Amino acid sequence: MMKLLDSIKKDFNTMTWVLMPVAIALNIVVGQIVVALRLPVYFDSIGTVLVAVICGPWAGALTGALSNIIWGLAVDPNALPWWPVAFFIGFVSGWCAQFGLFKAWWKVIVTGFIVAITAALVSTPIGVYLFGGITASGSSFITAYLMQTGTDMISAVFSTNFLVEPVDKITTAMAAYAIIQGLSARYLSRFPRPENVEAEDGSRTTQIIIAIVVVVILVVIAATLLGSLLGG
Repeated sequence: MMKLLDSIKKDFNTMTWVLMPVAIALNIVVGQIVVALRLPVYFDSIGTVLVAVICGPWAGALTGALSNIIWGLAVDPNALPWWPVAFFIGFVSGWCAQFGLFKAWWKVIVTGFIVAITAALVSTPIGVYLFGGITASGSSFITAYLMQTGTDMISAVFSTNFLVEPVDKITTAMAAYAIIQGLSARYLSRFPRPENVEAEDGSRTTQIIIAIVVVVILVVIAATLLGSLLGG
């Protein structure tokens, strides 16, 4: 019990509390833009992953949960029920970082995939039982298409999540990684867990370039996916 409390306490220093409101605002602004554009992704967890990686899993989990709670109460009520998903996105991202999966661009892809599987598993029951499979997200185009082809609702939502989440969460993780790599080591040392982001392969500039390229490729994939569905 004491180890758990110490682990939670370690995540929160002054820099954590300073970063969390910025991360929450980033999540809400980007997420709301994506909802307005009806894109088949979310991009509402960049701030959550950022906090989770350099502050710790509990700080990331709190950032994620508060993001959706504030977003739902102040802007879009549809965002509120998804707070458990956001909680686990932050928690799992933080744990992956503590196991060294945020020290090289290819490891960040692994982190994104693990987070995607977690998000898909947690979000499917919410999407099915609270929203009937159709939500405000652009990914509902995919769900609706699958249901029109005869797929039952649970399978349609589950399939959509496993199609969309890897693209979304890998992009999100790489975007957070690019931001972190752009920060100085001296600045990062002020956060609780700077050791999580000590680069292993190549220079920081190279890591940033690779991260940006991966993000662009995944965004193009997402845009192409939406275009093909709408075109069909």
